[in-house]
Amino acid sequence: MKPNTQQLQQLAIQVRRDILRMVHAVNSGHPGGSLGCTEFFVALYQSVMERKDTFDMDGVDEDLFFLSNGHISPVFYSILARSGYFPVSELATFRKINTRLQGHPTTHDHLPGVRVASGSLGQGLSVAVGAAQTKKLNKDNKLVYVLLGDGELQEGQNWEALMYAAANKVDNVIATVDLNGKQIDGPTDVVLNMFSIKDKFEAFGWEVLEIPNGNNLEKVIEGLEKAKSKTGNGKPVAIMLHTEMGNGVDFMMNTHAWHGKAPNDDQLAQALEQNGMTLGDY
Repeated sequence: MKPNTQQLQQLAIQVRRDILRMVHAVNSGHPGGSLGCTEFFVALYQSVMERKDTFDMDGVDEDLFFLSNGHISPVFYSILARSGYFPVSELATFRKINTRLQGHPTTHDHLPGVRVASGSLGQGLSVAVGAAQTKKLNKDNKLVYVLLGDGELQEGQNWEALMYAAANKVDNVIATVDLNGKQIDGPTDVVLNMFSIKDKFEAFGWEVLEIPNGNNLEKVIEGLEKAKSKTGNGKPVAIMLHTEMGNGVDFMMNTHAWHGKAPNDDQLAQALEQNGMTLGDY
């Protein structure tokens, strides 16, 4: 049985707490984008994606997810743990020596839920399109999801993958772009203006949907379900997910400053006060 809206909201709050505590504990990591994508990950893993209770790398007869912008690993690790892939207590090892929870996800330690190493930006869409084609060849009708950062689209390999997917009618892939308008050096339109990303995806032959409020759980679920309904029609599907970097923590919002900076003790206390414990801390 899928969780109801209240349960999903409680999970989202707890995931934000996990992100903040993980990054603070080692004084490193990327809280901004992780907080901004919390609702997306909660919606995907707890409501939308068809996944098995157990994990194997083949992923046959289940939906797959690939994280391309691997620096937002805190939110990825939190939702994986809170979805039962590995013990929640293991979140306490984030970025520590010999941990399976590296700063960017890796596969060599066989962390359940992680299907590809990511962090070298611009590569995730290529992997997702390849996995989606594999499913087609194997007559597997499940979907492949991938999350991309908007700043990440400044990497050229994305556009090769976009062109290839449309030309080959890879219509079982759903690529979501986290449109927060910020990257480590500032606003994306200042660092390297990409103008209308939506128009570019459409020009490359993709079916494109928008979720104007990507931090509203119900709207995210609605948008993801609509994207699912568009698959199988000869075009790959993209979602423009408009989010706020640092969402849920007032002093981390409306700035790029928290892209890759950890809160100090006082800032952590302030942030956690805004996100009271709901499901229990690790």
